[in-house]
Amino acid sequence: MIFLIVGCEIGFWALLVTGLAVRYLLRARRLSNVLLVSVPMVDVVLLAASVVDLRSGAPASPAHGLAAIYIGVSVAFGHQMIGWADQRFAHRFAGGPTPVKAPKTGSAHAAYERGQWLRHLLAYIVAAAVLGIFTLLVGDAHRTLRLWSVMAPWALILAIDFVISFSYTITPRRRRGI
Repeated sequence: MIFLIVGCEIGFWALLVTGLAVRYLLRARRLSNVLLVSVPMVDVVLLAASVVDLRSGAPASPAHGLAAIYIGVSVAFGHQMIGWADQRFAHRFAGGPTPVKAPKTGSAHAAYERGQWLRHLLAYIVAAAVLGIFTLLVGDAHRTLRLWSVMAPWALILAIDFVISFSYTITPRRRRGI
């Protein structure tokens, strides 16, 4: 299962980079669109393989939980990652504008950090929903307890991220030299 997750991560980036290279280097917009629309299919493959694996009697493991995390992060951050890569490709290979950087100071930085934490929360919720679906499909809550083992450490990380992200609302970063 771990190899499938790694393969899906490689597939995500390979499809993304290939799609952008085809768009900006070969100027083949239609083929590029097909490749970029295929990027979310990686998540579908991972989801389907996890369900088939669990339904066929494979013991539920933290690896299945990692698959749920992968899907949650992809749903919450995938579009943002694709936009980030697209901006940089357009700038580097097609004379596009300089990529927009995240604000580093002030209330704009605080708002950005809160938004990123909300995406993190969305990823957590999506992963929990996927784990819930896995549990329902297996039909044995006791057999799927190991799936859920990934959520407690992630909840701690989410809480730490909350404290850090929202601390900028209380004490915004200031520009150096002021």
